[in-house]
Amino acid sequence: MAKNYRIAPSILSADFARLGEEVRNVIAAGADIVHVDVMDNHYVPNLTVGPLVCEAIRPVTRALIDVHLMVRPVDRIVPDFAKAGANIISFHPEASEHVDRTIALIRDHGCKAGLVLNPATPLSYLDHVIDKLDLILVMSVNPGFGGQKFIPQALKKLAAVRSRIDASGRDIWLEVDGGVKVDNIAEAARAGADTFVSGSAIFGTRDYMATIAAMRAELARAEKQ
Repeated sequence: MAKNYRIAPSILSADFARLGEEVRNVIAAGADIVHVDVMDNHYVPNLTVGPLVCEAIRPVTRALIDVHLMVRPVDRIVPDFAKAGANIISFHPEASEHVDRTIALIRDHGCKAGLVLNPATPLSYLDHVIDKLDLILVMSVNPGFGGQKFIPQALKKLAAVRSRIDASGRDIWLEVDGGVKVDNIAEAARAGADTFVSGSAIFGTRDYMATIAAMRAELARAEKQ
Protein backbone atom coordinates (compact mmCIF):
# COMPACT_ATOMS: atom_id res chain seq x y z
CA MET A 1 0.00 0.00 0.00
CA ALA A 2 1.40 3.41 -0.98
CA LYS A 3 2.47 5.69 1.81
CA ASN A 4 0.64 8.92 2.50
CA TYR A 5 3.35 11.50 1.92
CA ARG A 6 2.81 15.10 3.01
CA ILE A 7 4.63 18.20 1.77
CA ALA A 8 4.77 21.10 4.20
CA PRO A 9 6.18 24.37 2.81
CA SER A 10 7.74 26.59 5.46
CA ILE A 11 6.45 30.15 5.30
CA LEU A 12 9.80 31.30 6.68
CA SER A 13 10.89 31.43 3.03
CA ALA A 14 7.71 33.03 1.70
CA ASP A 15 7.29 36.67 0.64
CA PHE A 16 5.94 38.23 3.84
CA ALA A 17 4.73 41.31 1.97
CA ARG A 18 2.03 39.07 0.48
CA LEU A 19 1.91 36.19 2.94
CA GLY A 20 -1.78 35.37 2.59
CA GLU A 21 -1.43 35.08 -1.17
CA GLU A 22 1.68 32.92 -0.77
CA VAL A 23 -0.18 30.52 1.51
CA ARG A 24 -3.10 30.25 -0.89
CA ASN A 25 -0.82 29.72 -3.86
CA VAL A 26 1.36 27.03 -2.33
CA ILE A 27 -1.65 25.01 -1.13
CA ALA A 28 -3.29 25.40 -4.54
CA ALA A 29 -0.03 24.14 -6.05
CA GLY A 30 -0.44 20.84 -4.23
CA ALA A 31 1.10 21.29 -0.79
CA ASP A 32 -0.62 19.60 2.14
CA ILE A 33 0.42 21.54 5.25
CA VAL A 34 1.51 25.07 6.15
CA HIS A 35 4.66 24.93 8.29
CA VAL A 36 5.34 27.86 10.63
CA ASP A 37 8.85 28.19 12.06
CA VAL A 38 8.84 30.16 15.29
CA MET A 39 12.24 31.40 16.50
CA ASP A 40 12.87 33.55 19.56
CA ASN A 41 16.49 34.80 19.28
CA HIS A 42 17.09 32.94 22.54
CA TYR A 43 16.81 29.21 22.02
CA VAL A 44 18.00 29.80 18.44
CA PRO A 45 19.90 32.80 17.01
CA ASN A 46 17.10 34.27 14.95
CA LEU A 47 13.75 35.99 15.41
CA THR A 48 10.79 35.18 13.20
CA VAL A 49 7.04 35.20 13.86
CA GLY A 50 4.55 35.00 16.71
CA PRO A 51 0.93 33.93 17.20
CA LEU A 52 -0.42 36.97 15.34
CA VAL A 53 0.99 35.66 12.06
CA CYS A 54 -0.56 32.25 12.67
CA GLU A 55 -3.87 33.95 13.43
CA ALA A 56 -3.59 36.01 10.24
CA ILE A 57 -3.13 33.01 7.93
CA ARG A 58 -5.71 30.79 9.65
CA PRO A 59 -8.70 32.22 7.70
CA VAL A 60 -6.75 31.95 4.45
CA THR A 61 -6.58 28.16 4.27
CA ARG A 62 -8.25 25.00 5.51
CA ALA A 63 -4.91 23.19 5.40
CA LEU A 64 -3.33 22.07 8.64
CA ILE A 65 -1.05 24.62 10.27
CA ASP A 66 2.04 22.93 11.68
CA VAL A 67 3.82 25.18 14.20
CA HIS A 68 7.44 24.39 15.05
CA LEU A 69 8.39 26.18 18.27
CA MET A 70 12.09 26.98 18.55
CA VAL A 71 11.58 28.96 21.75
CA ARG A 72 12.53 28.73 25.41
CA PRO A 73 10.63 28.57 27.68
CA VAL A 74 8.04 26.86 25.54
CA ASP A 75 5.00 26.35 27.80
CA ARG A 76 4.10 30.04 28.00
CA ILE A 77 3.52 30.37 24.25
CA VAL A 78 1.72 27.08 23.53
CA PRO A 79 -1.78 28.31 24.46
CA ASP A 80 -1.34 31.41 22.30
CA PHE A 81 -0.59 29.41 19.16
CA ALA A 82 -3.41 26.98 19.89
CA LYS A 83 -5.79 29.93 20.16
CA ALA A 84 -4.33 31.40 16.95
CA GLY A 85 -5.37 28.32 14.96
CA ALA A 86 -2.47 25.89 15.02
CA ASN A 87 -3.35 22.24 14.44
CA ILE A 88 0.03 20.74 15.31
CA ILE A 89 2.55 22.17 17.77
CA SER A 90 6.05 20.76 18.00
CA PHE A 91 8.80 21.70 20.45
CA HIS A 92 12.37 20.83 21.36
CA PRO A 93 12.90 18.78 24.55
CA GLU A 94 15.86 21.00 25.48
CA ALA A 95 13.45 23.97 25.63
CA SER A 96 11.09 22.34 28.15
CA GLU A 97 11.58 21.86 31.87
CA HIS A 98 9.18 18.91 31.78
CA VAL A 99 8.71 17.28 28.37
CA ASP A 100 5.73 15.17 29.40
CA ARG A 101 3.97 18.22 30.82
CA THR A 102 4.51 20.23 27.65
CA ILE A 103 3.07 17.43 25.53
CA ALA A 104 0.02 17.32 27.80
CA LEU A 105 -0.33 21.11 27.56
CA ILE A 106 -0.39 20.98 23.77
CA ARG A 107 -2.99 18.21 23.71
CA ASP A 108 -5.10 19.88 26.40
CA HIS A 109 -5.38 22.88 24.07
CA GLY A 110 -6.74 20.73 21.25
CA CYS A 111 -3.61 20.37 19.13
CA LYS A 112 -1.56 17.40 18.03
CA ALA A 113 1.80 17.22 19.80
CA GLY A 114 5.21 16.82 18.22
CA LEU A 115 8.73 16.43 19.58
CA VAL A 116 11.68 17.83 17.64
CA LEU A 117 15.10 16.17 17.58
CA ASN A 118 18.10 18.31 16.65
CA PRO A 119 21.06 16.65 14.90
CA ALA A 120 22.76 15.97 18.26
CA THR A 121 19.62 15.31 20.35
CA PRO A 122 19.57 11.70 21.59
CA LEU A 123 16.66 9.43 20.75
CA SER A 124 16.36 8.57 24.45
CA TYR A 125 13.97 11.51 24.79
CA LEU A 126 11.42 9.26 23.07
CA ASP A 127 11.72 6.43 25.58
CA HIS A 128 8.92 7.49 27.89
CA VAL A 129 6.75 9.78 25.74
CA ILE A 130 6.41 8.16 22.29
CA ASP A 131 2.99 6.83 23.31
CA LYS A 132 1.78 10.44 23.67
CA LEU A 133 3.18 11.89 20.45
CA ASP A 134 1.41 12.51 17.16
CA LEU A 135 4.52 13.63 15.29
CA ILE A 136 8.28 13.36 15.57
CA LEU A 137 10.33 15.94 13.69
CA VAL A 138 13.94 15.12 12.81
CA MET A 139 16.00 18.20 12.06
CA SER A 140 18.36 17.72 9.12
CA VAL A 141 20.04 21.07 9.88
CA ASN A 142 20.84 22.83 13.11
CA PRO A 143 17.83 25.07 13.80
CA GLY A 144 17.92 28.83 13.51
CA PHE A 145 18.16 29.75 9.85
CA GLY A 146 16.53 28.81 6.57
CA GLY A 147 18.41 27.81 3.45
CA GLN A 148 20.92 25.47 5.11
CA LYS A 149 22.28 22.28 3.54
CA PHE A 150 20.86 18.88 4.47
CA ILE A 151 23.01 16.97 7.00
CA PRO A 152 23.36 13.41 5.61
CA GLN A 153 23.60 11.88 9.11
CA ALA A 154 19.92 12.75 9.50
CA LEU A 155 19.08 9.79 7.24
CA LYS A 156 20.34 7.33 9.86
CA LYS A 157 18.41 9.18 12.52
CA LEU A 158 15.22 9.04 10.44
CA ALA A 159 15.65 5.30 10.02
CA ALA A 160 16.17 4.82 13.76
CA VAL A 161 13.10 6.87 14.62
CA ARG A 162 11.04 5.02 12.00
CA SER A 163 11.97 1.74 13.71
CA ARG A 164 10.76 3.11 17.02
CA ILE A 165 7.50 4.34 15.51
CA ASP A 166 6.83 0.99 13.85
CA ALA A 167 7.59 -0.83 17.10
CA SER A 168 5.14 1.40 18.96
CA GLY A 169 2.27 0.40 16.67
CA ARG A 170 1.00 3.98 16.70
CA ASP A 171 0.16 6.30 13.80
CA ILE A 172 2.89 8.86 14.38
CA TRP A 173 4.02 11.14 11.56
CA LEU A 174 7.76 11.29 10.91
CA GLU A 175 8.66 14.74 9.66
CA VAL A 176 12.02 15.96 8.35
CA ASP A 177 13.03 19.62 8.23
CA GLY A 178 16.13 21.28 6.83
CA GLY A 179 17.57 21.42 3.35
CA VAL A 180 14.85 19.20 1.89
CA LYS A 181 14.58 19.62 -1.88
CA VAL A 182 13.77 17.73 -5.06
CA ASP A 183 17.25 16.19 -5.18
CA ASN A 184 17.13 14.55 -1.73
CA ILE A 185 13.46 14.11 -0.78
CA ALA A 186 13.48 10.51 -2.05
CA GLU A 187 16.43 9.65 0.22
CA ALA A 188 14.54 11.01 3.21
CA ALA A 189 11.47 9.00 2.23
CA ARG A 190 13.46 5.80 1.90
CA ALA A 191 14.88 6.45 5.38
CA GLY A 192 11.34 6.53 6.75
CA ALA A 193 10.07 10.10 6.61
CA ASP A 194 6.49 10.70 5.49
CA THR A 195 6.19 14.47 6.02
CA PHE A 196 8.61 16.90 4.39
CA VAL A 197 9.21 20.50 5.37
CA SER A 198 10.70 22.56 2.57
CA GLY A 199 11.17 26.31 2.51
CA SER A 200 13.44 27.96 -0.02
CA ALA A 201 13.38 24.87 -2.26
CA ILE A 202 9.71 25.66 -2.92
CA PHE A 203 9.24 29.38 -2.27
CA GLY A 204 12.51 30.16 -4.03
CA THR A 205 11.18 28.81 -7.32
CA ARG A 206 8.95 30.55 -9.83
CA ASP A 207 6.53 27.67 -10.30
CA TYR A 208 5.40 26.15 -6.98
CA MET A 209 3.21 23.61 -8.71
CA ALA A 210 6.05 22.30 -10.88
CA THR A 211 8.39 22.06 -7.90
CA ILE A 212 5.89 20.20 -5.74
CA ALA A 213 5.02 17.91 -8.65
CA ALA A 214 8.72 17.13 -9.05
CA MET A 215 8.94 16.31 -5.35
CA ARG A 216 5.95 13.97 -5.60
CA ALA A 217 7.49 12.28 -8.63
CA GLU A 218 10.64 11.62 -6.58
CA LEU A 219 8.52 10.27 -3.71
CA ALA A 220 6.69 7.95 -6.10
CA ARG A 221 10.03 6.74 -7.41
CA ALA A 222 11.25 6.10 -3.87
CA GLU A 223 8.11 4.08 -3.17
CA LYS A 224 8.89 1.73 -6.05
CA GLN A 225 12.49 1.10 -5.02
